[in-house]
Amino acid sequence: MNSSEDRALYSELTETVGALPAAQQPQWPHRDAVDDATAQLRELPPLVFAGECDLLTTRLAAVARGEAFLLQGGDCAETFAGVSAENVRNKLKTLLQMAIVLTYAASVPVVKVGRLAGQYAKPRSKADEIRDGVTLPAFRGDIVNEFDFTEQARQPDPARMVRAYHASAATLNLARAFVGGGYADLHEVHSWNTDFVRTSPAGQRYERLAGRIDQALAFMKAIEIDSEQLRTVELYSSHEALLLDYEMALTRVDSRSGVPYDVSGHFLWIGERSRQLDGAHVEFASRITNPIGVKVGPTTTPDELMALADKLDPERRPGRLTFVTRMGAGTIRDALPPLIQKAAANGLVATWICDPMHGNTYEAPSGHKTRRFDDVVDEVRGFFEVHRGLGTHPGGLHVELTGDDVTECVGGGDPIAEDGLGSRYETVCDPRLNRTQSLELAFLVAELLEAAR
Repeated sequence: MNSSEDRALYSELTETVGALPAAQQPQWPHRDAVDDATAQLRELPPLVFAGECDLLTTRLAAVARGEAFLLQGGDCAETFAGVSAENVRNKLKTLLQMAIVLTYAASVPVVKVGRLAGQYAKPRSKADEIRDGVTLPAFRGDIVNEFDFTEQARQPDPARMVRAYHASAATLNLARAFVGGGYADLHEVHSWNTDFVRTSPAGQRYERLAGRIDQALAFMKAIEIDSEQLRTVELYSSHEALLLDYEMALTRVDSRSGVPYDVSGHFLWIGERSRQLDGAHVEFASRITNPIGVKVGPTTTPDELMALADKLDPERRPGRLTFVTRMGAGTIRDALPPLIQKAAANGLVATWICDPMHGNTYEAPSGHKTRRFDDVVDEVRGFFEVHRGLGTHPGGLHVELTGDDVTECVGGGDPIAEDGLGSRYETVCDPRLNRTQSLELAFLVAELLEAAR
């Protein structure tokens, strides 16, 4: 049962945030159904806890100071059908392999944040989709409607918000079980490299690194060092705080501190399409205590960046604010420096991480939305070059990826051609790196981190 403080908070949020223009919200057919769904959500337990969010803020403060690196990755859009032990395990495999490459090869602690257990809502460039002369509402993620192109499937359904909560809870339970039950044990490094990845160039390189880790662990055992920290990892959840009816219903007052947290996830971000300074998303994010991210693209001005910082982090709390740059490979070297310089000139210490995916999307001749792996790599290189030139810290990587053997992005060391995209193109929204491509990217970033030390 919600406390009186939670009820008062929800009333305040609906009156203030709800009165502002909100981009990218669905056109719900019946408000009564929305009220019923949010009432159910308000009675449900937290998905995450305030103390966990505070710990992540502490970890991100270390990233901002240049003492750690953030790895954030997962599906473009999670699906209800994808909530299974196999799918969650495969995502964890990818993150664990990438993290171990970064940690061992670059000698840097890695903060691990999954785009999971909540990434069910997606912004769209158009409100409608047209196929063969038929116009239907765009697919906005499983939390809103269904992917199938039928009138019934595309009808926004508020009850799906409750289903998204339960899917997120199941995903978090699985992730916590894997992480706490021995799957993340550093002694298992070889078992993370099974299936199609093992025979790829990146997989073979990983095996050599895993062998060196085995030697290090054997030495530690010989001198009777056996740390419990080798057997588990910290894993945090994140998603775009896009669907405000859902996010406000899952905002609670922390009993320890008396301040509000959005308990739908540890780390929430505001997208490029919804970061209007006078809009509902920025206002909502300014009222919660979670660590917050903001996507910034090539059109972001230095003054806009500082206005967002003043609104979202007026107290300049270390670890509170992360800027996720999504510039495009051909733009980042020119567009990013003025933003970092403005922040530095104003004494703003934020976490800067690179999203090399969203600025590099194009449509292949087959009609598939895709990305070139070389463009992804070039944007990451540009991100590091800019920070190296300015003497600032390249804080992390934000990547859409999967643990499966999909063919959604072209190129890579085990290359995928444009005419092969259709063989295993499984995403319901944007193209993701498969696990081989993700591992290859991790080795590149490790080299860049090592060179930057």
